[in-house]
Amino acid sequence: MTSAEKRIRDVFADAGCTGWLHARRVGTPAGEVGVGADDLVVLASVYKLPLLVALCRAFESGELSPTATVRVNPADCTPGPTGVSTFRDPVVLSWRDLALSMMTVSDNAAADLVLGQVGLESVERALSDLGLTNTRIIGGTADAHHRLVIDAHAHTTAEAFAALADNDEAWTVSAYDPSYASATTPREMTSLLDAIWAGRAVPGAQGGFVRQVMSAQIWQHRIRSGFPHSGVDVAGKTGTIGAIRNEVAVVTFPGEIPVAVAVFTRAARTDPVLPVVDAAIGHAARIAVTELRSGSVD
Repeated sequence: MTSAEKRIRDVFADAGCTGWLHARRVGTPAGEVGVGADDLVVLASVYKLPLLVALCRAFESGELSPTATVRVNPADCTPGPTGVSTFRDPVVLSWRDLALSMMTVSDNAAADLVLGQVGLESVERALSDLGLTNTRIIGGTADAHHRLVIDAHAHTTAEAFAALADNDEAWTVSAYDPSYASATTPREMTSLLDAIWAGRAVPGAQGGFVRQVMSAQIWQHRIRSGFPHSGVDVAGKTGTIGAIRNEVAVVTFPGEIPVAVAVFTRAARTDPVLPVVDAAIGHAARIAVTELRSGSVD
């Protein structure tokens, strides 16, 4: 175990969570940092990243126009704290604007609409083409919420999340088990990030769109918290459900080789807000990225 890996494990332990991490320089096999890098972990909303890849492949091939529109009725949407399900009135959006909402504010309803359009088969094909054999998407947010309601013996999603947040109950739910939920490994997520940045995941202009959308994510409390500098770009996607808190991102210092980092956690507590775990994700990412920073690019 390297010094960096030990410090990362200590960060997770101090935050009261189990953590898994992998980091690598983009575009080169040289250098990596890993803590449980090949263990299966729950994706949560990080699944929206491979979904975006599948959607943008459809844009690039001409199978779907990014400017084609869809009418969205909030009353029919998957519930979520952000995005179109919070709207009061029906709205017409293009597919690329739905993708923008799906990624920048982690819009659950937008993600389920996109998944309904491209289909699970297209997501599976993209993962297979990129050699991500341990990454599996079994459904969208609505599917996860439905299973959670059943596991929590609840009547509604709100009741299920309220039950899950009760630390006096020892809940065992499928949403926490990578054998039953959409899952991946930290190493496969950094491989996906590397493929996105190299243009292998999505070629052409749509690959640039994926990178731009990831850079526009609004959440600052996880990996970005480890790099509070205006000149550093953090392009990522978070994922959260109950005790699960994740983020994958590419961190780019000016003039340096970007570093892809994937951090997955499961907290000992299920409080809806756990700032200490969010901060630990940023701290662990900073340790890993600092270990791999290249200095100036020739």
